[in-house]
Amino acid sequence: MPLDRLRLLSAKARLWRWLLDEVVHAPLEPILHPSRARLQYLGAFTILGHIAFGWIWIALLPQPYENMATRLAMASLGIPLLIGVVNRDLTSRTTIWIYSMACWLQLPTFFSLMYWLNGGNDVWLASMACMLVIYYHLTDWRLATLGAVAGVLLSVLLARALQVELSDHATQADHLVVLAFAWVAALLLGASSANLRRTRLINTLSTMGVMAHELRTPLATVNLMGDVLRNLSQHDLPESRQKKFDELATRLQNLVRSMNRQIDTQISNAQLTRLPRDQASIRAAELVQDVVLNYPYRSSRERDCVQVHIQQDFHFVASRQLFSQVLTNLMKNALHSLASASQAPSPGDLRLDVGVHHGKGRIAVSDDGIGIAHEQQARIFEPFFSTLAGAGNGLGLTFCKNVVEAAQGSLSVHSEPGLGAVFMIDLPLKHPASTASFSPR
Repeated sequence: MPLDRLRLLSAKARLWRWLLDEVVHAPLEPILHPSRARLQYLGAFTILGHIAFGWIWIALLPQPYENMATRLAMASLGIPLLIGVVNRDLTSRTTIWIYSMACWLQLPTFFSLMYWLNGGNDVWLASMACMLVIYYHLTDWRLATLGAVAGVLLSVLLARALQVELSDHATQADHLVVLAFAWVAALLLGASSANLRRTRLINTLSTMGVMAHELRTPLATVNLMGDVLRNLSQHDLPESRQKKFDELATRLQNLVRSMNRQIDTQISNAQLTRLPRDQASIRAAELVQDVVLNYPYRSSRERDCVQVHIQQDFHFVASRQLFSQVLTNLMKNALHSLASASQAPSPGDLRLDVGVHHGKGRIAVSDDGIGIAHEQQARIFEPFFSTLAGAGNGLGLTFCKNVVEAAQGSLSVHSEPGLGAVFMIDLPLKHPASTASFSPR
């Protein structure tokens, strides 16, 4: 094969690889650099900016079609970003939709409409160029590209509806060149910034992987020590000593399993915006049974307090590994709550129920522990918020929520202080559920 043809095929392969990695497989980031303070600043800037420019373009440098009513309408889009229920949980679909619509309406749609209405004058030509750069710094470059195209098309339809003819001045070659340059520059900056963020994340995860490997080595040694103790318990020793050795070996090995699960969970927490894409059909009853049987209980009393009830089995599509971690984390929280109660746990104090509710599969994890205060229930899914003072990092429930929502499901909580808590996972069914039952032990 000629060398030139090989080079051409290699270039095409690199192009396809780039398209797959950067356009198809890369996770969407509707809110770039998400933080509560950032949304509040953007909300305040939206309100003050539109009011200020409305005054400038009306009183100081009058522009055709400029009016304060329209500016106030655009400014109102920043109000939701200041509200706690919106900016508290930046991973919720509601927050993402409100943020995305606020950006889309006031940037490509409003700016494009004003550009047409004002005949593409110099003020709005410069404003359009600035808008494109700003838009690509607020949301994912792919969403910004789609939003910009949709906003321009909608603005043309609105201008026609208002019986405004598109000015030849607004579509002349020099204007189109300036806008095209601003658009391409914004697109390239957005795409390169996204690639840089992913590279940094991959490097961070690689470092965490090395650290996890180094931690697992001594844990493996501790696990072997457990085996040695268990072997010693089989020797010619008094029954009481044998029992002690066996209990100590079990506790050591349960500790190792628990630490390995913690390492897996924390690595997954670092990938909240980059959840693994392995999807499989999961039978809810089988998953719950497996998690309950393999949970690293600290004592036989803990194991005995757990019960599983199957009303109706169902299948759903998700990552089995991640959902196992979700249920493990919910069980761990429930057992902590029971341990904080005044009395020792008894059988049935922690229950896992599997069933179908309102056309969706439901896995409920219920406990009779200390419960969650009403004022804390609205915040327990926030990153770094924990009800366990000094005992938690506040990432467990955030991780659970992200995994469940990645499977198109929802995670909610109902709790009364002193009466326990119920965490409910609702999931779309893969196919009609089938009835099944089994014993958890």
